Amino acid sequence: MSSEKTKVKEPFVRIVKRDGATMKNKILIRAAAILLALVVDAVFIFSVTGLNPLAVYGVMFNGTFMTPIRFSWAMRDLVTLLCIGIALAPAFKMRFWNIGAEGQVLMGGLATALVMVKCGQSLPTPLLFLVMFLTSIIAGGVWGFIPAVFKAYWNTNETLFTLMMNYVATSIVACMTNIMRGKASSLGKLNMSNQAGWFPQFLGQRYNINILVVLILMFVMYFYLKYSKQGYEISVVGESENTARYAGINVRRVTIRTMIISGAICGLAGFLIVAGRDQTISTASAGGQGFTAIIVAWLAKFNTFYMALISFLLVFLSRGASEIASAYSLNDYAASIIEGIILFFILGSEFFINYRMIFRGSKHKGVQ
Repeated sequence: MSSEKTKVKEPFVRIVKRDGATMKNKILIRAAAILLALVVDAVFIFSVTGLNPLAVYGVMFNGTFMTPIRFSWAMRDLVTLLCIGIALAPAFKMRFWNIGAEGQVLMGGLATALVMVKCGQSLPTPLLFLVMFLTSIIAGGVWGFIPAVFKAYWNTNETLFTLMMNYVATSIVACMTNIMRGKASSLGKLNMSNQAGWFPQFLGQRYNINILVVLILMFVMYFYLKYSKQGYEISVVGESENTARYAGINVRRVTIRTMIISGAICGLAGFLIVAGRDQTISTASAGGQGFTAIIVAWLAKFNTFYMALISFLLVFLSRGASEIASAYSLNDYAASIIEGIILFFILGSEFFINYRMIFRGSKHKGVQ
């Protein structure tokens, strides 16, 4: 046997976690990801449709910015997505993976709709809105409380638990809307005759109240997470439950309290959807935004101001893709691929923000 030690060949590339990327590097990496995505999209557009990619991007831009009304519709969709993202922020920062926002929004919307129907004729308008608001946040809070208790006391898997509760909420809403519509072919707008429970016109649109409420909530949640004692407890529990216990923090109480807050804000989103946007309730009221908001909260690292920017980008992509499909008579799948490629590159850029690659024989620290 040879006495010489067998040399282990150095791998071609090693992946190393970054100590922390600067804000400048984060911006550059994300900008590069978007530019690369646009190039890949351009190749896809030309090869599949034969269209001029620049013209397609122009149509995509027009989907949001061509007219003031289109921009206002984008803002309407943005605040709904942002509100749900804000709701998920405290739970995710605590490392409680709340995948149940969709159901929590539906339960808040259902509670709002039931109060509109049952109390719209009997309660004065200010009191009616107060009851709608309270019942919506209570319904959403209860839907967040249930998985939190099971997680806190029996360590159940919160991802599966909250996900399954979406299906329960959807079934409840489907059942109740069938009861509410009776023999009618559809539920339609609630309280059409007197518009009881509808938000009043504000600066020309009802949903402008939604924008105002979510803007206030964005600031409140930012300061709550960053500067409050409860926000500090959420951060400590998220980093390490053992450390939190050693510091005297009641982990069970923090878990339950935080999920009640998360669910309650989702319930508030349901209230805003029903009273300020749709004036009705259905199983599609949340529109899948409970899942899209997960991307918003995660990419923003729970910073509500960053969430606003990411929400706008996602809404812009969604509306732009729809406009492309309409303008060029493309099917929805082709438009969704264009949207998906950009989103894929944005998500992929997070890898290069958090990790760097060191190549064999490199004299430097690695790819920055």
